[in-house]
Amino acid sequence: QKRVRVAALAVGVVTMLALPLLMDPYLAEVVDQVGIYVLMGLGLNIVVGFAGLLDLGYVAFFAIGAYGTVVLMSEAHFPFIVALPFAALVAALFGFLLGLPALRLEGPYLAIATLGFGLTITQVIGRIEFFGGRQGLHAPDLTIGPWHLDTDIDFYYLLITLTVLLTVAARNLIKTRVGRAFIAIRDADIAAETMGVNLVMYKTLAFAVSAFYAGIAGGLYAFVLRFIEPEIFTLLMSIMFLAMVIVGGLGSIMGSIAGACLLSWMDLQLRNILSIPYVGQWLEALSQSYFSITGISNIQYIVFGLILVLIMLFEPLGIFGIWIRTKKYWKMWPF
Repeated sequence: QKRVRVAALAVGVVTMLALPLLMDPYLAEVVDQVGIYVLMGLGLNIVVGFAGLLDLGYVAFFAIGAYGTVVLMSEAHFPFIVALPFAALVAALFGFLLGLPALRLEGPYLAIATLGFGLTITQVIGRIEFFGGRQGLHAPDLTIGPWHLDTDIDFYYLLITLTVLLTVAARNLIKTRVGRAFIAIRDADIAAETMGVNLVMYKTLAFAVSAFYAGIAGGLYAFVLRFIEPEIFTLLMSIMFLAMVIVGGLGSIMGSIAGACLLSWMDLQLRNILSIPYVGQWLEALSQSYFSITGISNIQYIVFGLILVLIMLFEPLGIFGIWIRTKKYWKMWPF
C-alpha cells in the first residue's frame, strides 16, 4: 500500500509539472482559481470540519489577505514574499479575535456572530479611501527576486507550490496533538476540557490557523484577478466555500480538495450556463416566462443549494464518504 501511495504521489507531481504545457491562457486562469479555492477549502475545513466551529464569515479573512498583500506591496513597498505571509498573519490575528466569542457561543449563535463579522469587514474596507473605497485597488506587478510572473502559466507554478506545501502542513497538523485537540473539541468539548484540553487556546488557534490559510489564498487571488473591490467578497462567496467543504467531506483533507475542485469548476461553468446547448435555451425561456433574465447569472447558487440538500440527505460524509464506501467494497470484492 505504501508503494501505491508513492506511485500515486509521483504521478501527481509529474502531472502538475507537465500540466502548463497542455494549457492555454484561459485554462491556466481556471486552474489558478481552482488552486486558490483548494486553499480556502483546506482552511475552512480546519475550523469547521476538524474543530466543529461554524464560520459563515470566512470570506472576511479572504478579503483581508487580498487587500493586505496589495496595500503592503503598493504603499509600504514590501516584496511579495514578505507581503503575502504578513497579510496572512494579520488575517490570523483577526481570526484569533473572532475565536474569542466561540468560547461562549456555539451552533446558530456562533454562526450569526461570524456572519456579522464577515459583513462588517467588507463594509468597512469599502468605506476607507486608503483601501481604494468602492473603486477598489489594482494589484502591482508580481516579481519574486529576478523572476517576473507576467502570465497565468507563470503564476501557476507559484500557486501549485504553495498549495502543495500548505496541504502537507494541514495534513501534518491534524496528526499532531493540536489536531487531536481540535477533533476532541468537535466531538465533545466538555469531555475534552475535563481531559485537559485548553478550550480557550485551541478554539482561538483553530480560527487563527484557518484565517491564515484564507489570508494566503486572498493574497494570491488578488494577482489572479489583478483588481480587487469590496463587492467581490460577498456572503454568497462564504456560502460557496462552506458548500465546498460539506460536499468534499467534513474532517477530510482530501475531501476538501475534491470538493473545492468540483464546485469551483462548476461555478465557472454555470456562469456561462446560457451557452450550454438545450439547457441554456430552456432556462432562458423559463426566465422570460416566470423570472427575470438577470437571475440566470446566479443560477450556480441554486445548484449549490440543491447539491447541499442532496448531500445532507443521502451522503453526509460527501465525496470522502463515497470514496470510503468504494474502497471498502473493492477490499471485500467479490464477497
